[in-house]
Amino acid sequence: MELSVVGAGHVGLVTGACFADLGHSVMMVDNDAKRIANLKRGILPYYEPGLEELVERGVRERRLRFTTSIKEGVATCTILFIAVGTPQKATGEADLAYVERVARAIARHLSGYRLIVEKSTVPVQTGQWVAHTIRTYLKRKQPFDVASNPEFLREGTAIEDFMKPDRVVLGVESKRAKELLCALYKPLGVPIVVTDIKSAELIKHAANSFLAMKISFINAVAQLCERCGADVQQVAEGIGLDRRIGRSFLDAGAGFGGYCFPKDLEAFINISEQLGYDFELLKAVRSINEQQKRSFALKIQRALWVLKGKTIGVLGLAFKPNTDDMRYAPSIDVIEYLQGEGARLKAFDPQVTTEAKRLFPKLMLCQDPYEAARGADCLVILTEWNEFKELDFKRLKRLLRQPLIVDGRNLYDPEPLRALGFRYVGVGRGG
Repeated sequence: MELSVVGAGHVGLVTGACFADLGHSVMMVDNDAKRIANLKRGILPYYEPGLEELVERGVRERRLRFTTSIKEGVATCTILFIAVGTPQKATGEADLAYVERVARAIARHLSGYRLIVEKSTVPVQTGQWVAHTIRTYLKRKQPFDVASNPEFLREGTAIEDFMKPDRVVLGVESKRAKELLCALYKPLGVPIVVTDIKSAELIKHAANSFLAMKISFINAVAQLCERCGADVQQVAEGIGLDRRIGRSFLDAGAGFGGYCFPKDLEAFINISEQLGYDFELLKAVRSINEQQKRSFALKIQRALWVLKGKTIGVLGLAFKPNTDDMRYAPSIDVIEYLQGEGARLKAFDPQVTTEAKRLFPKLMLCQDPYEAARGADCLVILTEWNEFKELDFKRLKRLLRQPLIVDGRNLYDPEPLRALGFRYVGVGRGG
């Protein structure tokens, strides 16, 4: 099929590159001329494992192209995906200005049937506004459909999530739209859930909010474990084996971050309020997450007694492994608190450098974990990168001023570390 994807960000670029790899002809459209120029040269705007190779192959085999012209994107496709940003306003609601702008541009250049698909995460009822906007700005009457196809791509595993999803959700309101999208996704061989557009729009926000709720729940349980001497890892295993609950997202830690969960949670709370419902449960999820980040920073302080004048090594700055994204990362809150108390911080992350320098000019960025540990009074784990799992702990002990590890991701088994002479402090692990 001939496809266009408007927006070459995290969602749009992965979507376009994956569709191209499945054999479709894809035109990527973005109004950022520098980004498009870089993509044509094979320079990606962010890090995602495997994406550089996928883009390179799509370009080489002439199935993936890039342009800044929305006119060209509309002219060369049957299906057009809108994957532009929906940033959070100060009020918590999603800013739909970019979506509306794209809808108006589509209307100006529509010259025959097109299926316009919401791929961006948008509040319920956006689809009807996209359709209304296109009808309002059409120069002459043209046939079109609007559909919703929410994405469930996790940063760090986005390609696998696209190619091997748990399900594909399609919100459609015409037979033609349903047939086109079902044919497009059929080769993936996964369940396809077909709903109305409003239900599809709700599914995305409901899914992310539910996953955030699981994280806040286990973090609240971790607080109980610390107060009574239980181990949250064992508790999570015991409840996670219940098929009705599941083990995923029951990992206690320093709180959740990233662009999706905090933004989508806030948006869903706002959507609920606009519809006349006070979603108190989600407000508690948000509150617990903020408390958890503060609680972890205080855990470091208690372990060191006085922070002023201490040197702290930090492993991991990204909100999760396999990404260079620091948006809403718990590391931001923790570092701000520690620096505010007078601590000197050294940090290492395999991917994050530029953003860390911008956010924390006084933060010393290191070349490897051992440099971050050298001369530090404490080593703090904030991102569970695989390479942190198999460190040389005997070497670390020699480098640290005192053998103290505060693990914000429960990455390590405490007993072997304690046997080596470390003080180990985890989250929800009995103290």
